[in-house]
Amino acid sequence: MHTFWIILFALVAAFWLFYGLRNMVGLLYLPWLSKFPPIDPKSAPRVSLVFAARDEEEKLPVAIRTLSTISYPNLEIIAADDRSKDKTPSILDDAVRTNDRLRVIHVKELPQGWLGKPHALQKAYEASTGEWILFTDADVRFAPDALSRAMTLVQTRKLDHLTLFGDVDREGFWDTVLLTFFGLAMHIVGDSHRVSNPNSRAYLGIGAFQLVRRSAYEACGTHKRLAMEVVDDIKLGKILKLGGYRSCVGVAVGFVAVRWHTGFRNLIRGVTKNFFAGLNYSVPLAIAAMVSMLMTNFAPFVGVIFGHGWVRILAGVSVAVALLFHVFVDIGAKISPLYALTHPIGALIFCWMILRSTVVTLRQGGVVWRDTFYKLSDLKKGVV
Repeated sequence: MHTFWIILFALVAAFWLFYGLRNMVGLLYLPWLSKFPPIDPKSAPRVSLVFAARDEEEKLPVAIRTLSTISYPNLEIIAADDRSKDKTPSILDDAVRTNDRLRVIHVKELPQGWLGKPHALQKAYEASTGEWILFTDADVRFAPDALSRAMTLVQTRKLDHLTLFGDVDREGFWDTVLLTFFGLAMHIVGDSHRVSNPNSRAYLGIGAFQLVRRSAYEACGTHKRLAMEVVDDIKLGKILKLGGYRSCVGVAVGFVAVRWHTGFRNLIRGVTKNFFAGLNYSVPLAIAAMVSMLMTNFAPFVGVIFGHGWVRILAGVSVAVALLFHVFVDIGAKISPLYALTHPIGALIFCWMILRSTVVTLRQGGVVWRDTFYKLSDLKKGVV
């Protein structure tokens, strides 16, 4: 039995030494928006910033105010009101009167075979005219020069798709524990630094900021291809990268911020529809994800405390690399590196979120999103 544990912890240590260290070093090569100057207005192609909003009366006003301050010279903004029942429609209509770059589309009905958000984004795209399309969310805030710097980045690196990590609002300790581990997991699972490698199949899409060349987006099928995708942002990155287009992940800390599901309980509830969807509604994949998460991110800490000999040594190697990786993520997000010490707690919470998403989706026989129920059988058919 002791040999079994040595082999197991040796495999975990190998994971962190090779895959973990590779990803950690890769973070150093991600482009930071702050290092790219604003684009020359004379060479600025037309950009259509589009987003879908449903019942966003609490978050929308602040986001709208930052949209009006965007300094990019050749910009149109198209908001799709997705069947809102609160004050969202009137907030958007009022904003049109003070922002001549803004247009609003009111979606009254949801056609069969569509999820609400992909459909609303599709309608916004159809009304757009930009050579580039920036897909974002209704709760995202932009620095005035964020888009201008992003366009310099895509032109410098000759990209077709750019997605950015930005700031996420947090309310307290538990929010930060979860969000820092979530960011670390996204870097590892998404292999973020390899997204820009045309020879790699790594892809990523972050809903707060996805800047896409129109011709590439259309060639990949637009959101019609993502009509039943709950994780449409990630899958947009997938169809573009696997379609042969140049994609890249960057860092926009200080330039792009999102007020996501603030509050620990809201964060967990808010991703109930997402996690099982991200695993293609596969129970075996969900089990494998939880087991691998526990073995690589929780078990080493147990091994350091209770293990002996080689088990403790190998577990210690894994813990050292995992904590260092977490510190890298924390510093990049301008969060205290002491949050790295919460790594095993974050792993347990993350596993609980996967389990909860899987159980709730299976028990309901589908997901509820934007007040609409979608059958699991239909969602599985729409997986990209």
